[in-house]
Amino acid sequence: MQLARALFAALAAVMVTFSSDHSAPLGLGVFSGFALATGLVFALSVWLVHPRGERLTPALLAVVSLVAGMVGSVGSWRTTGVFFGVVIAWALLSGAVELVGALRQRKTVGAAGARDGVLIGILSLVLGVVLMLPIQQYALDYSIAGAGSFTLTGITIAVGLFGGYAAVVAVFLAIAGFSPRRPEPVPAVPSEEAAS
Repeated sequence: MQLARALFAALAAVMVTFSSDHSAPLGLGVFSGFALATGLVFALSVWLVHPRGERLTPALLAVVSLVAGMVGSVGSWRTTGVFFGVVIAWALLSGAVELVGALRQRKTVGAAGARDGVLIGILSLVLGVVLMLPIQQYALDYSIAGAGSFTLTGITIAVGLFGGYAAVVAVFLAIAGFSPRRPEPVPAVPSEEAAS
């Protein structure tokens, strides 16, 4: 599950990094693909990975990601305001759900098993809070000798921040996915039951 999430985050990071266009349509296009793919990973993990008592967190994350991805995929809604609204709402909701779910999971799985969810939840919340800063209306005109005049806008910064978030998440989840986990301890069988 972590490797699948890492793959889609890495794809989003690469698409943002190697694109010269950091506009709202591109940002929402990349975000919607990332959110839909991540939502499908969570939806599949509800039945394939998580045991019965631990399915609420991935189910909520699947719903939040799929809804955000569907809203971001509507072509006529791909504006700067919608980018900020959708990505902020997704980051705050998914970050809170993942963080709370991981903190609750620490009681059953232990600190090592919940560490991934805690970090990704915090990173998502930080992304949402940073995008709430007043950068939406930001515009800085500058020029480079021999290249011309340019304008750095708030949406350019915001799409870049999402790409940076996706890159950090991809690296962390890839490391977590390839890291060996300690096997769960097997409960001891009383000697009377072992004899029979």
